[in-house]
Amino acid sequence: MPFWRTDNPDHIVVPFIEGDGTGPDIWRATRPVLEAAVQKAYSGLRRMEWLEILAGEKAYAQTGQWLPGPTLDTIRQFGLALKSPVTTPVGQGTRSLNVQIRQILDLYVCLRPVRYFNGVPSPMRHPELVDMVIFRENTEDVYSGIEWPAESPEAIELSQWIEK
Repeated sequence: MPFWRTDNPDHIVVPFIEGDGTGPDIWRATRPVLEAAVQKAYSGLRRMEWLEILAGEKAYAQTGQWLPGPTLDTIRQFGLALKSPVTTPVGQGTRSLNVQIRQILDLYVCLRPVRYFNGVPSPMRHPELVDMVIFRENTEDVYSGIEWPAESPEAIELSQWIEK
């Protein structure tokens, strides 16, 4: 299913993960901004419908899983999702949910466009010259999700390999 409704292509459906901790606050601030941007850009001719999908504490409370299969299936189906911060339980052997999502869905890059907006204070001498895109690799190096207990045989072997 595409992210637009087949019965009304001007009506898009966007899956979202509300998140944990500051996630609900971020979501409550994000939603009206996105809706206002669509309203302004399309003069009310297009609109967004939100489809909540679960991950983190809310998912665990409702399904017994931190990252339910239907959440990943929905993201694959729609080809997009918005996600606020989610909690990964500490000390329970659960890998980072963010790393899992990135690896399972092969989200290789975090793309961060950066540019100056007129009227916004800046410490730079010529902020109007800032127009760049930052590509942050998402699935390897420190984001690979290799997590071993300190002083475990695997951690010691890796440390020795790095030192050589």
